[in-house]
Amino acid sequence: MVESKIAALLEQRFQEPDLSDCFTVEVALKPGNRLEVAFDSDSGVTFEKCKIVSRFLESHLDSEGWLGEKYMLDVSSPGISRPLVFLRQYPRNVGRTVEVTLADHSVHKGILIAADTETITVEEKVTLLENGKKKKTTVQTVIPFNNIHSTVVKVTF
Repeated sequence: MVESKIAALLEQRFQEPDLSDCFTVEVALKPGNRLEVAFDSDSGVTFEKCKIVSRFLESHLDSEGWLGEKYMLDVSSPGISRPLVFLRQYPRNVGRTVEVTLADHSVHKGILIAADTETITVEEKVTLLENGKKKKTTVQTVIPFNNIHSTVVKVTF
């Protein structure tokens, strides 16, 4: 499969010093011979990094002929609409509003306030019932990474 070949190429390329903090998020061949490659970086995806990756892939696609002569290549960061996939994506999103769906399908929505090697912490506003009255309070929920089904960064205005 072309996707696995591209992923292997990127894995090798991302071991080189200029892109060593990069990692592949998704490689997908779409209808119309459109190859979409999403990658992320611990220091952020820049236009320059996208250009380097795009030119690297183009040279291999052209020389190997994996997609023929006519294809479209789309190289980008994962974007705000795609869920976070790897734990290493979380630290750069600390301070942002996230919606975390757990393996049991429960949902936590709040501010991502911490991320370490095994867990994330989400600060949520909840309403509690005390003495027959509703009281709004803030709670911090520590969530093990292996219990997360998906996390989406929410755009807030």
